[in-house]
Amino acid sequence: MSALLNKKILIIIAPQGFQDKEYGDTRQVLEEQGAQIIVGSLKLGEALGNLGAKAKIDILAEDANPDNFDAVAFIGGQGMVELVEKEEFTDLARRFYENNKLTAAICIAPMILAHAQILQGKKATVWPEAKKNLIALGANYTAKPVEVDGKIITANGPKAASAFGKAIAKILTSNS
Repeated sequence: MSALLNKKILIIIAPQGFQDKEYGDTRQVLEEQGAQIIVGSLKLGEALGNLGAKAKIDILAEDANPDNFDAVAFIGGQGMVELVEKEEFTDLARRFYENNKLTAAICIAPMILAHAQILQGKKATVWPEAKKNLIALGANYTAKPVEVDGKIITANGPKAASAFGKAIAKILTSNS
């Protein structure tokens, strides 16, 4: 399938402790449809997942320009818990959103979008333990596995990873 041919998607992960299934399943769904995946984080080199998966970091989050991508997808995991307020990530989310680019996040990572103040009044979901924090930052929590509100996609964890990838693909193909 080549529905996403010529589409470039930035996947952002924590340098340590990203969620292996969320990263792997999302990436696989998008690559199977022809998307080019670029992986970003806070430092270059190799990132390590919670369960031992490894990922090569192609670009620093702070150097990523939304003009060069069709979408950004933030991946959760234990390593992302302490990074949801990290300026490099919240600024990146805000820049993608303000440039009318698809802005997506799964697991704990929707908190990055909330801290970037782009979920106020938007339907969103998140890892259940972060529900109160998401609501406190103005999101309309839906508890769905995957939630789409315009150019924002959120998902609640590893079980939703394939559906998250498919939702990203669907939005990108309907906007081509």
